[in-house]
Amino acid sequence: MSLPQLSLKQARHLHLSAQGMLRAPSRKATFADVLAAIRRMSLLQIDTIHVVARSPYLVLFSRLGEYDQTWLNDALASGSLFEYWAHEACFIPSEDYPLLRHRMLDPQRLGWKYNHAWMETWQQEIGELLQHIEQNGPVKSADFAAPEGQKAGWWAWKPHKRHLENLFTAGELMVTERRNFQRVYDLRRRVLPDWDDARHALSEQEAVQQMLRNSAAALGLFRASWLADYYRLKRAPVKATLDDWVTQGEVVEVEVEKLGRCYLHSALLPQLEATPAATHTALLSPFDPVVWDRKRALELFDFDYRLECYTPEAKRQFGYFVLPVLHRGALKGRLDAKMLRKEKVLLIKAFWLEPGVRVSQAFLNDMQQALSRFARWQGAETVVLDRLPDALEHTWQKGWSL
Repeated sequence: MSLPQLSLKQARHLHLSAQGMLRAPSRKATFADVLAAIRRMSLLQIDTIHVVARSPYLVLFSRLGEYDQTWLNDALASGSLFEYWAHEACFIPSEDYPLLRHRMLDPQRLGWKYNHAWMETWQQEIGELLQHIEQNGPVKSADFAAPEGQKAGWWAWKPHKRHLENLFTAGELMVTERRNFQRVYDLRRRVLPDWDDARHALSEQEAVQQMLRNSAAALGLFRASWLADYYRLKRAPVKATLDDWVTQGEVVEVEVEKLGRCYLHSALLPQLEATPAATHTALLSPFDPVVWDRKRALELFDFDYRLECYTPEAKRQFGYFVLPVLHRGALKGRLDAKMLRKEKVLLIKAFWLEPGVRVSQAFLNDMQQALSRFARWQGAETVVLDRLPDALEHTWQKGWSL
């Protein structure tokens, strides 16, 4: 029997539908929408770069529109979310804690995120730190002074910071809230007093199966090779799992233009005949699930993307923190943005269109509205566009007031 045939456009729309990125939000967001969006994605990656909005806030804004940014920390502080290593450091729905517990119980497999030799060397000091938290309550890294003479630097962590991060990776500490986006750590047994590994923990095999299920639902439509990266699974039985899912009807095999054999999650079957039209325009974080797998972004969206903030300035092709531009189901451009908070200006340092993108009045209107919405959400009063592509140079104003 021949497989359903899908165009690349249909495949993109189905993926964006699963991610909640196909249509613009139809109403003002609520606190419940924040949790629903994270559950839909399964994972909300954390990054601290603050050139514009920090990544997790931007990922939510791209899906929800304007919302109260305190809601994310409220969800963490209430226990609706927890932090741990998943795709990378992520906010994760609390009901998925059992899926990651096996990683905490064997943290040495997480590479640089856990240093067993450090934990052995500093046993006494780490014990004293845990006792301090037991007696005095949650702590931040900033509560502890760096040793005299320690050099500054990206990875020049003071000893207590290393202690806290290793204890976090081993699951002995949990992040109970963020203050000025700094982690606040408390004892796991105080955060989850009823947790019992013997009764609640899943085997690694069980956890991996559920992580693959979460990934399939979040991706909606996917190639087999895209599935394991969502949770950074290195030894996942993807082929056998997909064979079982096809038999059980959890996914359907489809043939996609240029991609070949793909899989469609059963929840999207009603859209197979008539996928809703893509109407959404948004700026994406470099750590948005739609683009965090650079190979997937290239294969599905023909969007060749890399984050260049760690690349020396002279070697950057585009810019420090370049945001992909989603427009009506396709990735049509990228822009290098910076929020000038004191001046209340959103500065677009440069804007690039992807090859072959047609500049219509509808595209210009959508982009202006998307930039204005984003700027207002960031507290800007003005949008300034510095460098534009030739196709926009004489058709788009270089700035406007909000």
